[in-house]
Amino acid sequence: MIENRLDAAIDISYLVAAVLFILGLKGLSSPATARRGNQLAAVGMAVAVIATMVTPGLENHLLMIVAMAIGAVLSIYAAQTVKMTAMPQMVAIFNGTGGAASALVAVAEFMNRNDLDRGGIVTIVLGTIVGAISFTGSMVAYAKLQELMPGRPVVYPAQQIVNAALGIAIVVLSIMVVLGGDVDLGRALLVGVLVLALVLGALVVLPIGGADMPVVIAIQNSLTGVASVFTGLVLSNQALVVAGLLVGASGVLLSSIMAKAMNRSLTNVLFGAFGSVAAGGGGAAAQGEALPVRSVTPEDAAVPLAYAERVVIVPGYGLAVAQAQHVVRELADLLEQRGVDVRYAIHPVAGRMPGHMNVLLAEANVSYDDLYEMDVINGEFAKTNVALVVGANDVTNPAARSNPGSPIYGMPILDVDQAQQVIVLKRSMKSGFAGIENELFHKENTSMLFGDAKESLGKLVAAVKAA
Repeated sequence: MIENRLDAAIDISYLVAAVLFILGLKGLSSPATARRGNQLAAVGMAVAVIATMVTPGLENHLLMIVAMAIGAVLSIYAAQTVKMTAMPQMVAIFNGTGGAASALVAVAEFMNRNDLDRGGIVTIVLGTIVGAISFTGSMVAYAKLQELMPGRPVVYPAQQIVNAALGIAIVVLSIMVVLGGDVDLGRALLVGVLVLALVLGALVVLPIGGADMPVVIAIQNSLTGVASVFTGLVLSNQALVVAGLLVGASGVLLSSIMAKAMNRSLTNVLFGAFGSVAAGGGGAAAQGEALPVRSVTPEDAAVPLAYAERVVIVPGYGLAVAQAQHVVRELADLLEQRGVDVRYAIHPVAGRMPGHMNVLLAEANVSYDDLYEMDVINGEFAKTNVALVVGANDVTNPAARSNPGSPIYGMPILDVDQAQQVIVLKRSMKSGFAGIENELFHKENTSMLFGDAKESLGKLVAAVKAA
């Protein structure tokens, strides 16, 4: 009787955890409720962990508590020390470790259990494959984002053939594991599947360029969720299944949204080696023709800002690198005190991960009402006196509309060039992730204010006060 009541309590706890996960995910859909959503999901996870810990027959509680304590310490340290610019790398690591954990649990279950039916073995094999691919794929994404390896596509002869051969080998070995009768041979074959999947995960991400890393992160996030589902099925853990389904489904949706924002298909992202043709698609500048660039001082740039009716600020990765979100907020507040209508234009793939700019600006207490998505703000640029571009590059490049030879042609962009005047804050004329010249920098209505974004914004604040 007591055991039945305990089982019922555990089931109810998993149900409560699942509801909290769903409510938490719903909360993450808006910056205004994101903090609450995170808190609800954290409570749900705590409920699920406690319910799992009291499951009858579970052993090694002390070892699990020690492991969770180590993970908690590392997580708290990372959350407090990792800079916002490195948050995409942190997400990639989280995705990878989640996939690795799922793969290792699947392999461990296969090694230590003799009561698995064929369906259970299939689940284990799938969890091993997806988890391993997610791990090494995420690690390569991390290395590219951290600039430990080139961000450009890494290609080599017969690359697709090699990947296809690895895929076929994984399928063949997996079938042998499922159908094989020899236990020792099956275990050896599963290790082979694990190794090949690890290699394939890395090779699939290598030819993907840095410009596509936001989409890659979302895809890897989805794969980690799917791997968690398989792990949950193996362990008969309902909470893990629900959490994995939510992560997997949201990752697929986010990947689709990000790919759409770049006017690309997921297959093109994964197999198109985006960026490898960039050198030939940059327009006149790529052909050696010198194009005009107009450089201005902070004092020159401050005048149109101070006397404008509407200013649209376009944040990009350069803003994050310079940690200039607080200074840009100070400038916006100063302009608003002068009666200027200030808005922020957010491109879906600005920065290095989905929502990067939203989180960055929220850190500086920028009002959510001042953040405008691309589809909403694009119609307003024609009525804008000054568009202030801070470190954004590819997402403001008019070549996406006008140059069929450009690798970003067709990608929806922020139409900042339609503003009466454009002021671009940038360290240099260096290209963005796509590796191509930004035609915006050479427009007649564009002025370049070179320097560190934080320092330039600070000088702008001082100049506007003096205007």
